[in-house]
Amino acid sequence: MRDARLDIPADHLPNWVPDAARVYLAHTEQGCSIRELARQAGCHASTVLRQVRRIETRRDDPLVDAALCNLGAAGETDPAQETRKDTDPMNAAMTPTPPDEATLAREARRVLRRLCESGAVLAVAVEMDKAVVVRDTGDGGSTRTAVVDVAVAQAMALKDWIGCDAPGRISRYRITSAGRAALNRLVAEQESRVRGFAEAQAGFETGRDAEAALDEVERDPRVRKGRYMLAESPLTALGRRRSKDGEPFLSDELIAAGERLREDFELAQMGPRTAQNWDQFLTAGVVTAPGGQEDSGSAAAQARLQAALRDLGPGLGDVALRCCCYLEGLETTEKRLGWSARSGKIVLRIALQRLRRHYEERSKGGGDLIR
Repeated sequence: MRDARLDIPADHLPNWVPDAARVYLAHTEQGCSIRELARQAGCHASTVLRQVRRIETRRDDPLVDAALCNLGAAGETDPAQETRKDTDPMNAAMTPTPPDEATLAREARRVLRRLCESGAVLAVAVEMDKAVVVRDTGDGGSTRTAVVDVAVAQAMALKDWIGCDAPGRISRYRITSAGRAALNRLVAEQESRVRGFAEAQAGFETGRDAEAALDEVERDPRVRKGRYMLAESPLTALGRRRSKDGEPFLSDELIAAGERLREDFELAQMGPRTAQNWDQFLTAGVVTAPGGQEDSGSAAAQARLQAALRDLGPGLGDVALRCCCYLEGLETTEKRLGWSARSGKIVLRIALQRLRRHYEERSKGGGDLIR
């Protein structure tokens, strides 16, 4: 069906738009007949008809409907319609601009990774320009883990990466199997670009591709940790495991302690580049917050992370840093640290218990607040 893309100007639709949606827009917005689209695509008319009907049935989803309306408006060629858009600022403000392919890939990696967490949903309210990812904390409460533009959420819904069972004034979306597969593919592509940058640094490659990879690494230095972009946190996976008596291997309180350490780690990455050497912190005693530095949010996060790792000490601090912050798998952590197989999860649980106690002691003195 890729030939059907010729029916809609390429400069009006981003490359990420699915083929079925392109065919649907060509039929509904430009008036192309089913048989004409089938001839251009080289397939039977019933194939095109099924694609059109499948997209039409998905318009009950508010994000999908809004995405199709915006994409259809982007291809509008009626001068009268264009004049109304230019003279009506309210209409222009209500129509979000579809993201380009690079923006969608970058935002999808961030949002879909959060949606893989247990109890996470993407909440979208009517007439709001932002959507939020919230996660159930297990005690009747919830916490916000990400914010995304509604245009990106519309694109992910149109590509069937997220789905909503009960649309309403506040619709809640969950990641689909297609979304998980897309996340794995996006992560693999990003890691390939990072490897390409490493080869370029060694003198094997030069040019724009290497520069683009460098820009991405500079924007998010965490991608240097090969497993950081893992689709699911090791804590989330261990939290689903049950013992013989039916109790979870990691309680919600222990997972929350690990997430707090990870949050401080992410905040600390916003500081100076000289403050990012955490790998040797436990063994070499690297000072991460230079003396005299202003107590900004990043510096405060570095201090909290530094205090937590020092309290854990070598061994416990290593496994907490790798599994909670770098999202490194337990098997990889065991190999890197020279531990025996299947011992990492026990040490990780002990580290999280110690970490929970650390935060409880700091909370008594009011020293664990995230500023």
